[in-house]
Amino acid sequence: MSAIFMAPRVSQADDVSAWEALRNGDAILMMRHALAPGTGDPANFELGDCSTQRNLNETGHEQAQAWKPFLAEHGITEARVFSSQWCRCMDTARGMSMGPVEPMPSLNSFFRDRSRASEQTRQTITNVNALGGGAPVILVSHQVNTTALTGIFPSSNEGVILALPLSDSPEILARVSP
Repeated sequence: MSAIFMAPRVSQADDVSAWEALRNGDAILMMRHALAPGTGDPANFELGDCSTQRNLNETGHEQAQAWKPFLAEHGITEARVFSSQWCRCMDTARGMSMGPVEPMPSLNSFFRDRSRASEQTRQTITNVNALGGGAPVILVSHQVNTTALTGIFPSSNEGVILALPLSDSPEILARVSP
């Protein structure tokens, strides 16, 4: 049986429009955590114990910190930041220094259990669409989560600006990274 893959719907908007939408609350930034060498997590992975997880290396910490000036160049100096509970995502989110970081379990990786992809993606869509107005929104997650929602395989520390409201087929306004 072959899988049917729908290509992501990419807007023809230019980057200026994408950044304006993010600033104005008409879009969100969803990103993959900064560089944490390796794939998946060790067999002894425990959510609350960073010593059992893949973590950011020095380059990853530098990548996370690069977001603050990059976002400031685009008029964003603070944001509502939500993150996977994995240490590499929380460290990326905190390293961005864009505001308090709130865990959002639907952003947790389902790399080991792909059967959770649809449920978690639907929950992320629901969570984001329920946020209401305010400062720009940044989601820090994993490759599998970003790909499940957008069809894009992001590099470490790469983000996508997605139009709101989110849906099963979100409009991708831009791919960005500092």
